[in-house]
Amino acid sequence: MRSENIRGDETMPKQTRTSLTAAFLVTAAVMPTTAFAQEADAAVELPDGEPKAFIEGACVACHRLDYIPNARGYSEEDWRALISTMIALPGELGDSVVSYLAENFPKKPGTDPVIVPGPVDVTISEWIAPTLGSRPHDPAPSADGSIWWAGQFANRIGRVDPATGETQEFPLEIADSGPHGLIEDGEGNVWFTGNYQRYVGKLIPETGDVVDYPMPEGVSRPHTPIVDDEGTVWFTAMSGHVGRIDPATEEMKISAAPTDGAFPYGIKINSEGEPWYVDFWGNRLGSVDPQSGMITEYELPDADSRPRRIALTPDDAVWYTDFPRGYLARFDPETGETKEWLSPSGETSQPYGIATIGNIVWYVETYPRPNALVRFDTETETFQSWPIPSGGGVVRHMMATDDGKLVLACSAVNRVALVEIGN
Repeated sequence: MRSENIRGDETMPKQTRTSLTAAFLVTAAVMPTTAFAQEADAAVELPDGEPKAFIEGACVACHRLDYIPNARGYSEEDWRALISTMIALPGELGDSVVSYLAENFPKKPGTDPVIVPGPVDVTISEWIAPTLGSRPHDPAPSADGSIWWAGQFANRIGRVDPATGETQEFPLEIADSGPHGLIEDGEGNVWFTGNYQRYVGKLIPETGDVVDYPMPEGVSRPHTPIVDDEGTVWFTAMSGHVGRIDPATEEMKISAAPTDGAFPYGIKINSEGEPWYVDFWGNRLGSVDPQSGMITEYELPDADSRPRRIALTPDDAVWYTDFPRGYLARFDPETGETKEWLSPSGETSQPYGIATIGNIVWYVETYPRPNALVRFDTETETFQSWPIPSGGGVVRHMMATDDGKLVLACSAVNRVALVEIGN
């Protein structure tokens, strides 16, 4: 692949009302924006019934209509609980909608998680986002013990203090930003990806101001950010790129993945300061040289593997969730060897968010209802799991705190969670 360097100064859209310029350096060939299949508005015909027209009108205001028939289904009680996290309906209308959905879309058979008993106790606490229908996509722990979340559907960043339950939200001025991933830096700023509007933002909590860093031409859908020990902000972009921002110089550098059609997703940084990411549209992992920006790809042995999120253990082994195949897997960067373990709920379990605490791997199975939090001991190679009280609603991302807890974003049930781990 021919390499091309493009350098230029661009004025970034401002939310702080202050002019700020960033220099962009694009490394390797810039790929065109990908057409995302999940954005297609599939034709859906709901069964006849009194609230059908209302449901068709109300639901598409926030999400595609095919979310309803493609879901796992719910009981009447669970439909009522789910709807309450999205919209407030008056009594008779609410009863009619709930009855219709429960009758036509009941819980599907075979969707219960396989719960594995074990010696460890956990306490799972959850808080609902103040804005209904926010769908928190990713969480991030704060140094002060609070939990940040990206309210993707509500266009805001949120925070909850687990000690008091107090919540705070920061609406974003750029409409339909689609905040996706987020991370707190060493100064307490919160960096987030404006997935729908092609920018990375830095939220300054003390003032509520946001500094925006737009993507260069050809780079789109910034996905997951991470901060290294030097304070550099790295991020994946679904257009096939990995980027970084130096907060001191405000320079952004972009590297293109060697494979056309790559889809960098989750990202972590190892003990040597080297970013590793998973490619959700291929059976690949990637690493980025922090000096040159050069990306090296590693092909996984099963052609059907689609790693979605990534975590690292202290030995810098790469752990990932193989979403479509239902496996937890380990890749050894030193030997290139891969080892896999079938998740307790089987091949359809859809393991997604993943994190590590020491040599223990934690992740969530997102196909079962409720979602299941899974613990894997890497030394004994044994599993243990728990149902998530709210149902989880697809835990897309989770992170470990410095004091050995876990924070989760429970998207479809509009909640964030804290997992405290006992003996």
